[in-house]
Amino acid sequence: MTESDLRAAVARELPGVRADLDRLVRIPGIAFDGFDHAQVERSAEAVAELLRGCGLDVDIVRAGGQPAVIGRKAAPPGAPTVMLYAHHDVQPVGDRALWESDPFEPVERDGRLYGRGAADDKAGIMAHVAALRAFGDRLPVGVVLFIEGEEEYGSDSLERLLAEHRDKLASDVIVIADSTNWDVGVPALTTSLRGIVNCFVEVRTLNHAVHSGMFGGAVPDALTTLVRLLATLHDDAGNVAVEGLVGQEAASVDYPEDRFRAEAGLVEGVRLIGTGRITDRLWTKPALAVLGIDAPATAEAPNALVPTAKAKLSVRLAPGDDPKQAYAALCDHLERYAPWGAQVTVTFEHDGAPCVIDATGPVCDAARSAFRTAWDGTDPVDIGVGGSIPFIATFQEMFPQASILVTGVEDPHARAHGPNESLHLGEFARVCLAEALLLSRVAAAARG
Repeated sequence: MTESDLRAAVARELPGVRADLDRLVRIPGIAFDGFDHAQVERSAEAVAELLRGCGLDVDIVRAGGQPAVIGRKAAPPGAPTVMLYAHHDVQPVGDRALWESDPFEPVERDGRLYGRGAADDKAGIMAHVAALRAFGDRLPVGVVLFIEGEEEYGSDSLERLLAEHRDKLASDVIVIADSTNWDVGVPALTTSLRGIVNCFVEVRTLNHAVHSGMFGGAVPDALTTLVRLLATLHDDAGNVAVEGLVGQEAASVDYPEDRFRAEAGLVEGVRLIGTGRITDRLWTKPALAVLGIDAPATAEAPNALVPTAKAKLSVRLAPGDDPKQAYAALCDHLERYAPWGAQVTVTFEHDGAPCVIDATGPVCDAARSAFRTAWDGTDPVDIGVGGSIPFIATFQEMFPQASILVTGVEDPHARAHGPNESLHLGEFARVCLAEALLLSRVAAAARG
């Protein structure tokens, strides 16, 4: 198909793609413990139906976790096979009072589609479907669609799934549609991602709560102790102060501070933390955040010294770091800096490796060309991402001969994982066109 044919075909398919995206957003498929996993099953079935509608052979598969969907269509003679990855599970919604509309009822406002999963990552699924529908029976490459069902919960069963279905998933090119673009109107290829270590730290200073007046002033309460311990994790400038973590200054572009402040939603007067270029702080240096604290609620807190307090920590690891070594360094820091001899217990939750992606060669050239065309001549930017997609390292290990492209449908205003997540519909149309062009140009590159 010519470029003009593909443009017309994608435009023709977009209304139906949008309707199917709305249907997917309405399914609250959350793989976290404590949620109705029947909805994850329902989500997998809906995705399977969409892929069957594209003429693919489809299986719903499991390896001890939530259901993934694999759809396959063989390559024409001499053509490569492209794996198209996305995930159908979504993050919990958090405090519904912070949402301007029902998170599972898609609503369009000012050119954006609002709803949990609208951007992360059900739009990724539908970008794949849009490209397949645009080609119809004239698909120039073989495709394997791998739509995971527990990415947001840590991809615990992914490695087993890949091992069990390795032959079925074998591909020459892997397109992972789970990242972001540089800005509205500026596409991007993601070339590095940070890793992650999540854990819990609990401090104990007492066997039981005691009267704050009778014992306060001599006995340290656990909450004050925990706060002091957490304060040691950063220096005065806000740099991570845990010895042994990898960090470097290697970002190729910078992020204007005024734009960054606006996109992050910083309130007036709050200063940025850390030192160096903003992109270094986001992409190539470690970050450490306190995600939550278990302590008495203020409305119910008695005048008593708290015996134990617990926090959840998340460390984002720079490319080149090792999750196991990073966790050991964090444990050592927490134990060494425990205030007043408090007992400290650190409990591992999960980790994931950082990665660097080789963005050279004919496949990446084809991707850049496709993006440039879809964005009307705007060159794509090579970016790092501060977030983590740990399974990319697994794909690199299990399919070492495949070229990996990390693309995405999000933009800096998407608010993925937060309240009022949204998808820019104009950018989504460009993503759908870009993917169709990419498949066509990958096929052409293989023909030489």
